[in-house]
Amino acid sequence: MTQNPILRVLSTFRKCGVRSLLMGGQACILYGAAEFSRDTDFAVLHSDENLERLKAALRELAARPVFFPPLEAAYLARGHACHFRCGHPDADGFRVDVMSVLRGCDPFDALWSRRMLIDLPDAPEVAVLSLADLVLAKKTQRDKDWPMIRRLVEADYERHKSNPNDEALGFWLRESRTPAHLIEIAGAAGAAFDREIGGRPLLEHARAGDRDALERALLDEQEKERARDREYWAPLRAELESLRRARGQSGDSH
Repeated sequence: MTQNPILRVLSTFRKCGVRSLLMGGQACILYGAAEFSRDTDFAVLHSDENLERLKAALRELAARPVFFPPLEAAYLARGHACHFRCGHPDADGFRVDVMSVLRGCDPFDALWSRRMLIDLPDAPEVAVLSLADLVLAKKTQRDKDWPMIRRLVEADYERHKSNPNDEALGFWLRESRTPAHLIEIAGAAGAAFDREIGGRPLLEHARAGDRDALERALLDEQEKERARDREYWAPLRAELESLRRARGQSGDSH
């Protein structure tokens, strides 16, 4: 029987001892924000030992590199992503993308300390980026990521709104993109609101119940974050272009 490709990838990473955190669309599915995805994204520790384990897993998956840069610690440490396509019969054509540095997020060790462990068929104790870290990682320039952030936080709110703890209230106040939820939370959050208002001034509109002003402020917040992401990636993209030109001049290619 052909195995689900994501389960094949996860089980292979576990077998090879790769220290990694599932993120991207597959993690969104696990957190209840449904998204079909034909690839899988991981945050990985870029130590020499862990990269050797990762390379062993990729060999077992018959994964070949696609695009640039090559899988090297120096590129991962600068924030690049490395991309592969599997050739294993159980995961043929399935994309595997790995990164070590996520814009706006803590270093890998801190992300690892907050990981969620989820049991899946044939892949027990899958380490997944925490919900709060996943939301931060989704704050990109891509159009598709912002509706996903909204769904992720909405799903968490619907699960826990009947009995929220202080941590959940703080998370929703920092990250919710749903005006009705923010207005409702701001009216009941108490001390959590006082702590979060300094980092997110638009919460004043939520406390005032001004939905129109809140929607405008959310859009402005989103556009500023997208601009920061474009600025972050500009030098990395320039470096990739230099690699492509150098590879083309040498006559070598993937």
